[in-house]
Amino acid sequence: MSAAEGPLVVGVDTSTQSTKALVVDAATGRVVASGQASHTVSSGAGRESDPRQWWDALGEALSQCGEAAREAAAVSIGGQQHGLVTLDARGEPVRPALLWNDVRSAPQASRLIDELGGPKAWAERTGSVPSASFTVTKWAWLAEHEPDAARAVKAVRLPHDYLTERLTGEGTTDRGDVSGTGWWASDTEEYDEGILARVGLDPALLPRVVRPGEVAGTVRDGHGLPFSKGTLVAAGTGDNAAAALGLGLRPGVPVMSLGTSGTAYAVSRHRPADPTGTVAGFADARGDWLPLACTLNCTLAVDRVAALLNLDREAVEPGTEATLLPFLDGERTPNLPHSSGLLYGLRHDTTAGQLLQAAYDGAVHSLLGALDLVLDADADPGAPLLLIGGGARGAAWQQTVRRLSGRPVQIPEARELVALGAAAQAAGLLTGEDGAAVARRWDTAAGPVLDAVERDEATLNRITGVLSDAAPLLERNVDPR
Repeated sequence: MSAAEGPLVVGVDTSTQSTKALVVDAATGRVVASGQASHTVSSGAGRESDPRQWWDALGEALSQCGEAAREAAAVSIGGQQHGLVTLDARGEPVRPALLWNDVRSAPQASRLIDELGGPKAWAERTGSVPSASFTVTKWAWLAEHEPDAARAVKAVRLPHDYLTERLTGEGTTDRGDVSGTGWWASDTEEYDEGILARVGLDPALLPRVVRPGEVAGTVRDGHGLPFSKGTLVAAGTGDNAAAALGLGLRPGVPVMSLGTSGTAYAVSRHRPADPTGTVAGFADARGDWLPLACTLNCTLAVDRVAALLNLDREAVEPGTEATLLPFLDGERTPNLPHSSGLLYGLRHDTTAGQLLQAAYDGAVHSLLGALDLVLDADADPGAPLLLIGGGARGAAWQQTVRRLSGRPVQIPEARELVALGAAAQAAGLLTGEDGAAVARRWDTAAGPVLDAVERDEATLNRITGVLSDAAPLLERNVDPR
């Protein structure tokens, strides 16, 4: 390892499939070491993971970083949003965590929306209309279906909270991640005791919300990780808020993230409250807001279609009139939690490569449909669309987004933006800077810009029409799995 110009910090991304750790020079943003370890997610009706796997994966990822991790002066953890982690009095999981893409709580989401005054009331109260992804619906599901487990719970955490608490010994969260629970009031920035009472959750079981720039705690003894006792621990945040930090994002710049889930978001100075529920009114990790639309089906769904067709994921062909809605896990945007994939317009001359392109088109259509709602009046409609996430490196994803958006597309060269954003937050503890300002100093958003091309209105209109006509089938309240 070459000498660093400044102190070292660690940024962590605990995502759906794996945990990644970066050791970063706080002065320059140079990544001096990295590591990654996978964890498992259940299949079938639910999507669950054992939180202890995340801790083990963190240890393995840090061990791959070698001596650099031991020199870190601060650490921060970014994590998958919405997951319900339930702990007993000893801090051990009562049951596996219910993940963001577990949609079994769709009936509870619908009931809670009705019981608390409808979508508009929820949007005004919490900034969002809860879907089956939100933590509050998962708690309601747990209380209804596993009451013994619910009674055994002595602490409720989000995924990043769980790892932070194991480092510090203190239960904390941040405004960015807690804004995705459904039990945090975005207007007062406090827990909503009325909503908590409705779902039977004692607010004493919830973590303290750490303010932006505040130290969450210090590393305690006995953690078994390569951090010195007393190492500063930042608040951490949800994965999308961490990626926004990692980009040094300024208000009004659109972002599309192509990962297991797909997201479209932008930083805003205005508190969002979309009564349709399409846009979630999340907070960011700095003190502004992060209106965001999310789809459940993105890179994994398209890769699954490629595998079914026995094609490489880049083997797309143009010219199809077929429409493929790749809603393989149900869908969040549009809100179709019990839907499945749908193929329409198949002909004798339709090729496998054209079907694969149709899957890309269907996935991107869902994200672009929400982009205008994410961007507020302060946004520049001609600004390049920042394309991030694992899919952003794929030519088929790049060209599909470019063709269907009609916007220039910028591909930041920086990788692992969630972990990099967490590292920027940790660095801010040492320098007194805002995390986004740290990332801008590191020039993390730099990368090639693909020029705009004419927007493919015919394909967009065709997909919109099929989606509208198929709505009665897709909205059936029967889980096809």
